[in-house]
This record gives sequence, C-alpha cells and structure tokens, in this order.
Amino acid sequence: MSGKPFQKSFDRSIVDGPIAGAVWKIAWPTVLQNVIGGMQGVVDHALVGHYVGFTGNAAVGVSLQIFIVVIVFVMSLYTGMGVLVARATGAGDHETVNRVVYQGFLASLIMSLLVLAPIGWFAAPYLLQLVNATAAVRAEALPFLRTMMVGGIGMMMFFMLGGALRAAGDARTPLRLGVALTALNIALNIVFIRGLGPIPALGTVGAAIGTVIAGTLVSATGFGLLLSGRLVVVWHRGMDWSPDWKIIRQIFRFGLPTGLQGIAMNVAGVMLLRFIGSLPLSAETQAAYAIGYTELFSFITWTSVGLMGAAAAVAGQNLGAGKADRAERAVHIASRMGLGIAATFGVLYLAIPDLLYGIFGMTDPVVVGIGRDLLRWLSLSGLFITVALTYTGGLQGTGDTKGPLYISIVSQIGIPLGLCTILQATVGLTATGIWTAIVLGHMTRAALTVARFKRGKWRTIDVGLPRQAPVA
Repeated sequence: MSGKPFQKSFDRSIVDGPIAGAVWKIAWPTVLQNVIGGMQGVVDHALVGHYVGFTGNAAVGVSLQIFIVVIVFVMSLYTGMGVLVARATGAGDHETVNRVVYQGFLASLIMSLLVLAPIGWFAAPYLLQLVNATAAVRAEALPFLRTMMVGGIGMMMFFMLGGALRAAGDARTPLRLGVALTALNIALNIVFIRGLGPIPALGTVGAAIGTVIAGTLVSATGFGLLLSGRLVVVWHRGMDWSPDWKIIRQIFRFGLPTGLQGIAMNVAGVMLLRFIGSLPLSAETQAAYAIGYTELFSFITWTSVGLMGAAAAVAGQNLGAGKADRAERAVHIASRMGLGIAATFGVLYLAIPDLLYGIFGMTDPVVVGIGRDLLRWLSLSGLFITVALTYTGGLQGTGDTKGPLYISIVSQIGIPLGLCTILQATVGLTATGIWTAIVLGHMTRAALTVARFKRGKWRTIDVGLPRQAPVA
C-alpha cells in the first residue's frame, strides 16, 4: 500500500472558467488575509504607541524593516516553489505538487536555522547602528529584533504553507490560517505589551514575543492539515521523504533572483531610514515614516501583494496548462483590481491623515505634521506600486524572476538613493525630498515592469518539470 490518504482535486476553473472569476477566486482571500494580517501590525504599533510612546513606534518600524531584509532571502525560496507548484497544478500532476512543497519545506528549514537565527542575533546591534537609530530607539529595538530573528521560523513556515496552497489554487485555507494567526497574535500582544495578571508589561519586546508564539502555533496547525489529507497538497507515508536535489536546484534557480530583489528593495528601505536618521528631527520623522509607510501604506502594498500572488498563481497555472494568452489576460485584470483599491486608500490618506495617525497614539504635532505630508505623497505612489506588483506577479509566476530583480535594482536603489544622495550633497536633504524619491522609484518600477511583461519572454520559460498534457 502506498499509504496515501485522500487528496482534494485541483480547481480546474482557474484554467478553464471565466478569467476574471479565476483571478478573483485567488485574489479575494489573499487580499483579505493580507489586510487582516496588516491589522496585527496596526495593533502592535497602536499598543506600543500608547504604552511606550513614539520611541517604541520608531523601534518597531526600524526593527521590522531590518527583519524583512534578513528573512526575504529565506522567503525567496517560496517564490521558486510557487513557480513549480503552479506549473504542476496546471498540468494536473498531484504527486509533483506534493514533492515540490516538501522540498521547499526542507530548504527553508535549513535556511531558517542556519542563516536567519544565528546571523540575525549577532548582527542585530550593528544593523541598528547602520540605520542611524538614536540610542533610545536602539534600546527598545534590540530585544525586539533579536526575538524576531531567533523565533521567526514559525512565521517563515506560515508563509511557505500559504504560498504553496495558493499556487495550487487553494487561497481559502491560507486565509483561515491567517485569520487565526492575526487573532492569536493580537491577543498575545495585548497580554505581553501591557501585562496581565502574573505576566509583567514587557513593552516593545512583548510585541515580538506574541508574534513568535502565534506564528509557531499556527504553522504547527498547518502542517497537521498537510498530513491529514484534507488539502489540495498532501504529505503521505508512501511519498519519498529524501531530498530531491534537482527540485531544490530549481527552487533556488527561480527563487534566488526574487531573494536578491527583495534584499535590494529592503536594503534601499534601510538606507532610506539612514537618510531619515540624518535629518534634524530624526526620531519624529522615523516615527512618522514607521506609521505612514510601514503601517498605513501597507494597506495598499499588502493588498497589492495579495493581487501579485493571485496573478502569479493564475498565470503560472494557465501557462502550465498551455494557455499563455489566458495567463496574460489574468495579469491585466489583477492590475485593474489593484488600481481601484489603491485609489480608495489614497482618498483616505488625503481626507483624514490626522485621524489615521491618531489611531496609533500619535498626537505630537511635529510627528503628525510630517506624517500628513508623507501621506499626500503616498496617495500618488500607491497607484504605481500596485501596477508594479501585479505585473511582477505575472512575471514571477511564469518563471521570469530575473527581470523584476534588474528592475528593482534600478528603481528601488538607483533612483531613490541616488536622488537622496544628490539632494544631501547640494541643496540639503529634507523629509519632502525623501518622499519625492520614493514616488519616483515606484513610478519607474511600474513603467519598467509593464514593459518587461509585454515583451512576452515569459511565455517560453521551461521550469524543468515533466511535461504532461493538461487535464481536461
């Protein structure tokens, strides 16, 4: 006996049904999950702002920016895994899907334990100095950052499970797990940040402890579902549990460019923090940036990342099924959905900026004034970033992961950092100059990504999996 339990069938409407419905079927649970997930950051910042102050907000914002730089390399494996899973799903190959997800798990486990935890722990103090964080911000940020680095494997595995299931056409299970993660995280953070009963108030580091515990528990639940046979991806006793180096190489082949892209983007973010740290009102500007860009703007970016995942999954599956024109239409539709959402949030940024900052306990007039100016720029920038991200999803989902890397180097490093350097050396750098550099970078990224996708080279990429006829 193979020991294989029942496995759910693939949703063939993604490659055969109405194309807008196929995109929406993957997009809405993913977008909703990302918005709900973003709420936990909102709650963290709000609690820290009320119980610690804007120094705590700056510490969380700076730490998360650094944490993302470190983990993005590990998470890039999930892009490579998703390319292979989507192609195999489009071809109707269950066993290849199961095997690819398992190999992605092995690779990410090793990377998390051998790269993320040790390097993150020892490098944390130097990284905080790199971004010009003040002594008060560093004191709050160091324990937070180290806790996230060492305990971040639970969050890594959660993202791996979600990416695998969405690439295979199941976006609802990651949504359920994401809702559970957010609810548990919020509850734990309330306890650890402010204290409850015998648990003392831990302030900023309490937010990290709650996140680590919640990620570990929810990931364990997700792996239990994989082994139960109730999902579209199944790990069963009869499968080969040994490493498959051919698949792992393909995962790295498609994932590493995405990792380098993410590192480039987030290093640029860290360097922007360094420029912000050089301003006369550095702590106030970092606090405004942490709330405005890291949290409020995330309602656009995380929504767009959800649409990016939907575009990647639907385009990848349709290319695997031999339907390249349908894959292209899916990406165009995802982009239009993103523009509508970005415009809605942009109106809110313009209409009620003081109220939005007030949610996080930001009442300091200097911080709110800087934040108000930032949100005006971000209301425009959101339109460009959503186009850039959805078309990036189309490229990455079909296997073109190098193009977005080259584009990010130009648009997220060359333009914003170059402009800030020039301004600093000539007329003098201001917060408005930094916000201008961010918008110009997003504009360039959107234009280059759309142009790359329209060239159509993604149509002929071979991912190295066995060729099968599409399942009717």
